[in-house]
Amino acid sequence: MRYRKLGKTGLDVSVLSFGASSLGSVFRDTNEDEAVRTVHEAVDAGINLIDVSPYYGLTKAETVLGKAIAEIPRDKFFLSTKAGRYGTDDFDFSRERIVSSVEESLNRLHADYLDVLFLHDIEFVPAAIIIEEAVPTLLKLKEQGKIRFSGICGLPVQLFKKMLPQVNVDAIISYCHYSMNDTSLLGLLPLLEANGIGLVNASPLSMGLLGTRGAPDWHPASRLVKETCMKAAEYCAAQGTDIAKLAVQFSTRNERIPTTLVSTANPANIRNNAMWTDEPIDEELLQHVLEMLQPIHNETWISGRPEYNEGIGVNRS
Repeated sequence: MRYRKLGKTGLDVSVLSFGASSLGSVFRDTNEDEAVRTVHEAVDAGINLIDVSPYYGLTKAETVLGKAIAEIPRDKFFLSTKAGRYGTDDFDFSRERIVSSVEESLNRLHADYLDVLFLHDIEFVPAAIIIEEAVPTLLKLKEQGKIRFSGICGLPVQLFKKMLPQVNVDAIISYCHYSMNDTSLLGLLPLLEANGIGLVNASPLSMGLLGTRGAPDWHPASRLVKETCMKAAEYCAAQGTDIAKLAVQFSTRNERIPTTLVSTANPANIRNNAMWTDEPIDEELLQHVLEMLQPIHNETWISGRPEYNEGIGVNRS
């Protein structure tokens, strides 16, 4: 496993990090014992950043993760969770709720502190609450030693371009924007690097688009995007390669992307993902797949308020 600096935090994070959303049965019903073993496999493979949220499985993911990490020395991993989103349409970024949310998360995780606390999916609320109340609350939590670093996360790349010049945070989570079908995150890197902001890139499989099972029914991508990605996955399979392997290798090999977050509740899956990062990529196959995906390159979908979705390439049915 390789490691890179997470911005100016000083944290040396593994190029592949573990997203615990799957532990909350977000994608399928999961077995708790198997989920706990998956976390242990991840850490044994050298993965040292674990991310979760009270939103995932309505606190189930944090609860299961808490059981898993209780058996692992705390110096073996960095732990991040989120605050502000608690249900599909349940957002609360008030000072009081963030403070209580952190205490609840620490209890579920059996932890004394968080390495990073992210404000979860901030594109759904007016910027003023984030700038004037939520981020200052994170700074207070840092002073109290409850968290070491602060961050924000969301889908639209435009969100970060608008918000980062106005807030003082240490890191961001961006998802579905640095994968084989969408590399629009590259346009944000100069801003992040100039300010020493750490980057966690999530979902190299674009929430299931890059897989032979096809995207889940709830996936917001257009039919054209889903069909094009499926053709690419089928082509890889015909060549004897899992497109997931190619996708993980593609996203983790860029030196400017500190870490890429993947989620699974299957021990074998996380073991394979970790091994793939150390194997050389099939350059010829990659180029062919990128050409197949070129017609839908950087196409995304609307998330949150209109001001954060201006000028995006979006949704042709």
